[in-house]
Amino acid sequence: MLRLTGKTGLLALATVALLAVSPARAEDASATAAYKDIQATLGSVPDMFRTLPDVAVAGAWAEIKGVQLNPNTALNGKTKELMGLAVAAQIPCQYCIYFHTLAAKANGASDEEIKEAVAMAAIVRHWSTMLNGSQVDFATFKKQTDELLAAAKAKSQ
Repeated sequence: MLRLTGKTGLLALATVALLAVSPARAEDASATAAYKDIQATLGSVPDMFRTLPDVAVAGAWAEIKGVQLNPNTALNGKTKELMGLAVAAQIPCQYCIYFHTLAAKANGASDEEIKEAVAMAAIVRHWSTMLNGSQVDFATFKKQTDELLAAAKAKSQ
């Protein structure tokens, strides 16, 4: 049995205790700051964030805020939400489908655009299944795709 006595023992015990507690406090502070920012940005903190461990909250919020909610990215909000819906339909995730449908509409998507995004997801899934299941040669597929797109470009000019 290890005995910690005197000032050295007390210092060692205090150091171990500090190391055990410090990371949790830093994580808690980061989560607390993220929760405050979520509240300020969204008006509430949805339960989806509370399902995360404290160590993941700040990173998850930074990702959503930096990409999905950021108006200064290459894709506009409507496009991002239509993409989110298309992916959600393929996962499938009822939560994501519900959210991204409403978010797409809030960003100006029409019912027709929503249907088209889901239809595109279905088409991609269908052909992915066919190509992969049939083991179509990828090099041949790439060559044929390049030729088709080059012909379409030449035709449009």
